[in-house]
Amino acid sequence: MAEQLDQARAEAFADKMLGMLNSGALALMTSVGHRTGLFDAMAAAPASTSAQIAALAGLNERYVREWLGAMVTGGVVEHDPANGEYLLPGEHAASLTRAAAPDNIAAFAQYIAVLGGVEDRIVECFSNGGGVPYSSYPRFHEVMAEDSGQTVVAALNDAILPLAPGLVESLTRGIDVLDVGCGSGGALRGDTNATYTFKNTIVANSTGGDCFGTGTFTTLGHNIDSDNTCSLTDANDKPGVNPVLGPLADNGGSTQTHALLSGSPALDAGDDPAAPATDQRGVFRPQGGASDIGAFELGSLPVPSVSALGLLALAGLTLGLFVRKLRGTRARV
Repeated sequence: MAEQLDQARAEAFADKMLGMLNSGALALMTSVGHRTGLFDAMAAAPASTSAQIAALAGLNERYVREWLGAMVTGGVVEHDPANGEYLLPGEHAASLTRAAAPDNIAAFAQYIAVLGGVEDRIVECFSNGGGVPYSSYPRFHEVMAEDSGQTVVAALNDAILPLAPGLVESLTRGIDVLDVGCGSGGALRGDTNATYTFKNTIVANSTGGDCFGTGTFTTLGHNIDSDNTCSLTDANDKPGVNPVLGPLADNGGSTQTHALLSGSPALDAGDDPAAPATDQRGVFRPQGGASDIGAFELGSLPVPSVSALGLLALAGLTLGLFVRKLRGTRARV
């Protein structure tokens, strides 16, 4: 006997799926609003027409008008049809603008588009197995850097470092630190009364400056910076020099690295006694006449594939945890 269909349950589930589609489309439009600066422009303006908003943001009016239609339908932006004006309420701007960081949820909406961009590759993996490499996610590190910039960096001194007992005191006193990460921005930020000592290190190509702040940067030699901001005064340092690095990529090992390219001044220029036995990937040092400066020793390792589903799950979990942590009881993850 065929199971009798619960029509009310079926309709409730259909409504849920329709809501999912609407929310997914709205998330993409939220990402667009963030990337184009429309939310920021509207937050600083009174009720305005689409032409006025487009002029404020320096964008094409036709596209701004279409985007505003999506925002009004989604309940994000208010519209007065009598005079054709649009308004982003302050209560909504508090979750959608760069000025609202770390509560800017619009920045997180970018992950939806980033992950959706590899759907074809993931579908192929369901049939063929394998994985999708980091190189297939062209904006992942850019978005992750913005994510970290408004959450991790903003909370570093007050909330994150104190989680490790005695760490703040040790950093103030002066200890050796290995900074392994990804993204962009300032590489080393010096706080007042703090001293940063480094050796066999490359600090380069940071959009916010290689070394900045009011702290003291001290070199023990065999370092490279690309903009001459790190007080590299040792005879074996190379200040203001292009280290000739490859893009952040999967060069083997468990984390991504910048490979040293042909002609890099870091090749065979490190201090062997002070260098770790292996580089960041696990390649033994030295491979040439001397160790290379930085986290990458010119050598080879098998390059593993990154599991597509694993990366999706990790990104989703990370996003969920950050939003829940930042928003507290207001979060609906």
